[in-house]
Amino acid sequence: MPPSRQLMPPNPNFGAATKQFLMAMPISQHFGFDVTDVGPGRFEITQPFRQELSYREGVFQAGPIGTLADMAAACASATMLPEGWIASTADYTVKLLEPAIGERLVIRGRIVRFGRTLSVAAADVFAVNGSDEVLCATALVTVRNLAPALPAGEQVELPVAHGGRRALSSS
Repeated sequence: MPPSRQLMPPNPNFGAATKQFLMAMPISQHFGFDVTDVGPGRFEITQPFRQELSYREGVFQAGPIGTLADMAAACASATMLPEGWIASTADYTVKLLEPAIGERLVIRGRIVRFGRTLSVAAADVFAVNGSDEVLCATALVTVRNLAPALPAGEQVELPVAHGGRRALSSS
């Protein structure tokens, strides 16, 4: 990515804030995954195989694959939010490319386009056996960025795709 397009999160604690947001969800605790990488505009989840998430022995079922892809993509987008903001999925589509046969899934989310109210992110899902990774699904996710209520007259700046910032006020 050229220097003028590098992502600069407005929240210096974006990694911890995004992990906390995700891990506070009961479904995250149920899945039992690990967050294995976080950076500006990217988020990675590693999900060990669990019988409860399977189609049959050793094969992840499509529902959990879609949920994990949604989470990784939405969290990639959430890394760019100011403190106190949250991300909520507005829409997503998943394309299943190969059977998800493996000891774990690695889901790599990335931001495609960050906007003030809506952002677009994507995620690739890899089935992993030992050191072999197979791309088994890909997702495109539309994310709604939700601001906390601001006191009258206060404003916050959001990053924009070209590297600048855009002000958002309470009025």
